[in-house]
Amino acid sequence: MRPGMTRVLRKISLRLGFERDWYLYIVAAAIGLMMALVATLFIAPLRGMELWSEARSGQMLLLWLVLLAPCIGGVIVGILRAVIHADDVGPGVTTLMHAVLRGRSRISLRVGLQKWLGSTSTIVSGGSAGAEGPIITIGGVLGSNIARLLGTRSQNTATLLGCGSAAGIAAVFNAPIAGVFFVMEILLRDFSLKTFTPIVIAAVVASAATHGILHDSAIFDVGDGFMGRDDFFSLGQLPIYLLLGLLCGLGSILFIRTLSVTGSLFDRMPVSKIVRPAIGGILLGLLGLGWMLWLQTGDVPAFYGNGYPVITQLIDPSTYFQDGGHETLNPMGELMLLLLGLFLLKLIGTSLTLGSGGAGGMFAPSLLLGASLGGALGLLLEWMGWLPHGHPAHVALVGMAAMLAGTTHAPLTAILIVYEMTQSYQVIMPLMFAAVVSTIVARSFNRDSIYTSRLRKLGIHLGVMSDLTILRRMRVSDIALRDPVVVSENDPAQVLLDMSVTKGVRDFIVVNDHGNYAGMVTSDDLKSALVYRDAIPLLQVNELERSNLPTVTTDDSLDTVLEKFSRNDVDALPVFSAEDVEHAVGLITRNRLMQVYQIELEKEG
Repeated sequence: MRPGMTRVLRKISLRLGFERDWYLYIVAAAIGLMMALVATLFIAPLRGMELWSEARSGQMLLLWLVLLAPCIGGVIVGILRAVIHADDVGPGVTTLMHAVLRGRSRISLRVGLQKWLGSTSTIVSGGSAGAEGPIITIGGVLGSNIARLLGTRSQNTATLLGCGSAAGIAAVFNAPIAGVFFVMEILLRDFSLKTFTPIVIAAVVASAATHGILHDSAIFDVGDGFMGRDDFFSLGQLPIYLLLGLLCGLGSILFIRTLSVTGSLFDRMPVSKIVRPAIGGILLGLLGLGWMLWLQTGDVPAFYGNGYPVITQLIDPSTYFQDGGHETLNPMGELMLLLLGLFLLKLIGTSLTLGSGGAGGMFAPSLLLGASLGGALGLLLEWMGWLPHGHPAHVALVGMAAMLAGTTHAPLTAILIVYEMTQSYQVIMPLMFAAVVSTIVARSFNRDSIYTSRLRKLGIHLGVMSDLTILRRMRVSDIALRDPVVVSENDPAQVLLDMSVTKGVRDFIVVNDHGNYAGMVTSDDLKSALVYRDAIPLLQVNELERSNLPTVTTDDSLDTVLEKFSRNDVDALPVFSAEDVEHAVGLITRNRLMQVYQIELEKEG
C-alpha cells in the first residue's frame, strides 16, 4: 500500500465521518497478529534448547557445551555483524529510541534481522541475555517499515513503531498493559489518546493471538496458589519493602555501571568488533564451568540464557522450604550463598555477554537479579522471624519489579509486568512502593537508565515524560531578560543604526510620545532597511516598527511564549509586568528560551 492508496483511504474516511487516521487501528490489529506469529517463532528455539539441555543433564557433552557454546554463539554474532551491516547505535531498545528521537522513527529491516538472528544465537548458546529486548526491536522494525510502505506521516510512523514494540512485549509476557506502558513510558514518551489507542489494539491482539497459539504465557507465569493469604501486605511490612527498594536501587546502579565499564574495556581491546563477542563467550564459558565444578552439578549454570526457568524457581515457595506447609526453611547458609552467588554471577555474565557485543535484552537479567536479591532478603527475614505474612518468594517477586524499575527508570512498566504475571491485586502495593523507591535511588546516583546512557554519549538528552511540561511549569520571570533598548517612534531611523553599532543590539522597543509601548523594530526590519541604506535618513522609526507583534507578561508560562514565537518569525518579544502592560521591562529571546529549556531538560534527564 503506497502513499496514493493512503490518501484514498483518508478521503473515504473523511466522507464517512471517521477520524483522519482511522486506518491506523486496522494496521495496528494486523501488526498485533503478525507479532504473535513472530514471537512464537522467536521463542520456539529458545524453549527447544531449554528442553534439550534438560534432557542432557549430567552428561559429559553438556559440560563441554557449557564451556564452548557461548564462544560459538559469539562467533556467530560476529559473523552476522560482518554480513548484515545494520545501522544501530547500541542495544535494540536504545536503537529504537534513537530512531524515534533523531531518525523520524525510520529503522532498517537489517536491524531487525540482525537482532533476531544474533539474539537467538546468543541466548541458545547460553549467553546471559533476555528475549524481550530483541522481540521489542523486531516489532519496532516491523511497525516502522509497515509505516514506510503505507507512506504515513512521521507522527504515525512513530505510532506504528510503538504498535510493533508493544505487541512484541505483550506477546512475550502475555502482558498487554505492560506492553502498552513500556512503549509510552520508555520509547515514545507520549500518552496522547491518538497514540495510545492503536498501541492498545496492537498489544491486546498480539497477547490474545499468542495465547491462542501457545495456550499459555509465552515465557512464564505464577501459579494460582502463589497469593494465598489475604493479609500479604500491611503497614507493618513497609520497612521490608523500603529496604528491598533501597537494595534493588543500589543493585541496579551496580548493574548499569558494571555493564558500562565492561563495554568500555571491550571497546579498548585491540581486536575487531567481530571478534569481541567470542572473547566474551570464552570468559562466560569459564565462569559457567567454574559454577558447575563448585556446585558439582550436571545442570546448565543458572545464570546462562534468559534465566526464566530459574526465576520460576525463585518465586516458588518450595525453593525456600523443606515442607509443603512452608514451616521449615532449607539450610540457611547454603541457600543464601547460592542466591548471592547467583546475583553476582548473573551480573558478571550479562556484562560479559552484552558488554562484548553479544545480542539480547536486559529485561530478563534485571528480573533475575531482582528475584535473587529479593529472595536472599526474604530468606534472611524469614530466618529472623521478621516476615510474619507471606514468604521469601513474595519478596523475590517484588524484587523483580524493583530491580527492573531501577535499571530502566520506568517504574510503571516494571510494576505492570510483574502484576500481570500474578493477576493478583494483593501484590500491587508492595510492587508500587518498592519500584518507586528503587527508581528514586537509581536516579539519585545514576541519572541515566540502562537504555539512555548510550544516547547521552551521542549528545541526546531526554527529559520527563512529556518535555513540554518543563515549559508549562516555568514562567517568564524565571528567565534572565535582555534589557530593553527604547526608541521613540518619532526618532529618525538613523538612530536605530547608531544604537545598533554602539550597543550591539538588533531589537528595539518603540514608545509613543507618552512613553507607552507602541511596537517593536526587529532585527529583520533593520536588515530590510539596510537594503535601501540611502533612504534611511529620510525615514522615521514609526515607518519601520511593528505594532502587531504579540506581547508577553512575566506571569506567562514558557510554553505559551514558545507558541507565540512559533507563530511569529522574530528573535525577541517584549515582556511586561502583569500589573503594567504599557512599559516593557525587557525582552525575551528565542535563543534564551531554548537555552533554559535545554538546561532544565538536562536536570530532568
